[in-house]
Amino acid sequence: MYTTLAPVLAEAQRVGYTVGAFNAHNLEMVPPMIAAARDIGAPIVIQTSPGTARYVGMKNLVAVCRSMAEDEIVDVVLHLDHATSLTDIRDAIDAGYSSVMFDGSSRPFAENVAASRRVIEFAREKGVSVEVEIGTIGGTEEGISVAHGQLTQPEEAAAFVEQVQADALAVSIGTHHGSYKGKTAIDLDLLQRIHEAVPTPLVVHGGTGVDEADYTALTARGVRKFNVGTELIVAWTRAAKRTFGATEDHTSLRNNIVPANDAVAEVVRRKAGLFLGSTPVAQAA
Repeated sequence: MYTTLAPVLAEAQRVGYTVGAFNAHNLEMVPPMIAAARDIGAPIVIQTSPGTARYVGMKNLVAVCRSMAEDEIVDVVLHLDHATSLTDIRDAIDAGYSSVMFDGSSRPFAENVAASRRVIEFAREKGVSVEVEIGTIGGTEEGISVAHGQLTQPEEAAAFVEQVQADALAVSIGTHHGSYKGKTAIDLDLLQRIHEAVPTPLVVHGGTGVDEADYTALTARGVRKFNVGTELIVAWTRAAKRTFGATEDHTSLRNNIVPANDAVAEVVRRKAGLFLGSTPVAQAA
């Protein structure tokens, strides 16, 4: 079913798991990502940056996600990630996105509150879910670059959600956008205190560098949406380099692209399974 973020996170809360949110960087990646989630019985959030959404075409992304969700036994949310422009949010909602993130984390607290409330008011009239953010996440992702993140403080998070009733709250607990080499030192004690301070489902951004052994602890501390981006683009690019570099010029493009899509599907299959509670398996270096 093509659905919004709110019921998917509510079900995750009731059962006790985390929903995987996977960044698509082109249209080719979307069908294998959804199929991988379907195969293990997990819901999936397909998310795009505003730049990718413009590149692919918002309505094209909606059409693929909606048609697969209707034809397959899988819950699919299409989510606009890290949108700072209200124009991008409006256009995504008008195109049929079922969820949006307004990232006002770089704004002063009162300005973040005011803008977030306006987004929520507009989105709810259209039946669309909204994620917001308090605290900032360091590192670089498409369209987002923060030299030094600012950890979310429980008291500030509580004050924020008292005024901003969003469907999900992104928090900063030590993760970094773009982190791939090495493991991220996350602050589980801080996360626990945030979880105790706010009732809103929590979101982890910059998830690629998080040790898979910590997933269970994150779920236990209120994380209901976990974003995976860098690991997907690295897997796709490495596979594409191998196939494009080893084939003749006249070879069908699908012979080069399918292995890259398969690499992405394997990442989704593994991560979504872990978010549902599977035991991590050691990866080869």
